[in-house]
Amino acid sequence: MTCCRIHTYSAMIVALMTQKRPTSFDIAALAGVSQPTVSRALSGSASVSEETRRRVLDAAEQLNYKVDKNASGLRRQQSKTLALLFFEESPGAALLNPFYLSLVGPMVRRCAELGYDLLISIQQLSSDWHVEYEDSRKADGIILLGYGDYLEYRPRLEQLVASGAHFVRWGAPGEGALGTTVSSDNEQGGFDATTHLLQQGRRRIAFIGTAGAGYPEVHERWRGYCRALRAAGLEADEALRVDAAPDEGEGRAAAEQLLGRGVDFDSVFAASDVAAVGAMHALQHAGRSVPETAVVGFDDIAAASLASPSLTTITQDPRKAGEALVDTLIESIEAGSATSRVLPVRLTVRESSLSR
Repeated sequence: MTCCRIHTYSAMIVALMTQKRPTSFDIAALAGVSQPTVSRALSGSASVSEETRRRVLDAAEQLNYKVDKNASGLRRQQSKTLALLFFEESPGAALLNPFYLSLVGPMVRRCAELGYDLLISIQQLSSDWHVEYEDSRKADGIILLGYGDYLEYRPRLEQLVASGAHFVRWGAPGEGALGTTVSSDNEQGGFDATTHLLQQGRRRIAFIGTAGAGYPEVHERWRGYCRALRAAGLEADEALRVDAAPDEGEGRAAAEQLLGRGVDFDSVFAASDVAAVGAMHALQHAGRSVPETAVVGFDDIAAASLASPSLTTITQDPRKAGEALVDTLIESIEAGSATSRVLPVRLTVRESSLSR
């Protein structure tokens, strides 16, 4: 076969192949090598000679083959993808905490700035998500949000630590906490919220939120609440404390429970805005106006300023929080370890707590 005919024949093969999306098998046929050799060449394996690698790359270029980002990252064992995992305890559970949702936009933008993709997934706590993300290499690292009871969740974190997985979670650092964390200064927020109510002349301040060991963030807010009371010469009254998840229905039920106990209270500090809004509805339904009974929340979700009356709250910065989660995880991936971060909070005063 003459040289001219060989080039013509090659051109015909290229023309036929490029009519559909090319595969590694097409590259193998054009380069005259096996498909495994193509995979090794594209992944940068040292087992492939430079001459063979050049033939494979030339064939890929002729076919306009786009190298898969996962394949091109195998040499350094990176996919340049982060996984953001939300959790629900059961199908059809209440909506995710709006504060967590407010972190997504900043995280996506930060990933784009740093050359990473963000894979977002909602998981059930009962699933083996930890095994899937350890073994599949879908992502270089994991961001964990909204995992409920920390004590029940801890065995999964222990498995991640044992496997050497890179992960960061939104949650209180605490003594003996597993993995790297990013959190707001929860204790200071609880202190500031309670101090504000004390400065408004309130003395019987109820606390709504699950402050047990399984919920360290809320427990820190409870500690700030207690510290502010002690600074004012008061002690926390267990009759004024009701457990409630960050959910409007639970906040409503908690306020109804307080009312049903017949205890005297002149204000409420709820450990989340959604619970605070539910508590306000219950108080108003029972004929107690707000802020005659003052209410303060925690998070500063969008609904806080739209509530009636508008809700005084502890503001967490979703942009800084989202960026810190991404930055901390990438630091762990690229440097091998990362330092936990605690972000400042601030009190935002609105109508729900002002004395009249």
